[in-house]
Amino acid sequence: MSAPGKTEPTDLVVRARTGDADAWGDLYREYAPAIFRFCRRAMPTHEDAEDATMEIFMKLRDKLSQFDHTRSFSAWLYKVAANHCWDMLRRRKGRQNKETEDVDNVPLEHPDPNQLERLIEERSNEEVRKALGKLGVRARMALVMRYYSDMSYDEIADALGVRRAFVGVVLLRARHELRQVLGENSALAAGGTR
Repeated sequence: MSAPGKTEPTDLVVRARTGDADAWGDLYREYAPAIFRFCRRAMPTHEDAEDATMEIFMKLRDKLSQFDHTRSFSAWLYKVAANHCWDMLRRRKGRQNKETEDVDNVPLEHPDPNQLERLIEERSNEEVRKALGKLGVRARMALVMRYYSDMSYDEIADALGVRRAFVGVVLLRARHELRQVLGENSALAAGGTR
């Protein structure tokens, strides 16, 4: 998940683990903007994303000793962020989640991934964010984890607490839901211009 050519912050992590405030500040400045963007796609409001970002970095201070240097730091950080956002959303929406509805009524025809990508590319970030906000919590988090933080099916299964075999179904239904919401939004926009 690291940007091409970007080196792992091994020295910063080692120094931050020992309590070096400068190293901690450097880690925060380096990674907080990307984590905020991730949270902004996952959380319903700007304020929620700001809160989540701060909480993730507070959690990170405690979890830094658990980081395995043989793995990518940014991939690990996104996993911490995804777990945190998922927990927040699950606690908040516990009773009224869309995914508690009968999911058998969602047709499972496989959408053309290129069609969905084109649909997303034609929309502004704000439109996509609003569309993501209309999805159920599990669907939104699955899409954000897969497409905005490039997490593997195993990592998504672990974060969502589902079997790996179910991740594909969750993503398929989530893409279908997103396509429907984006399609409805463009139909409304087209209808409003007549």
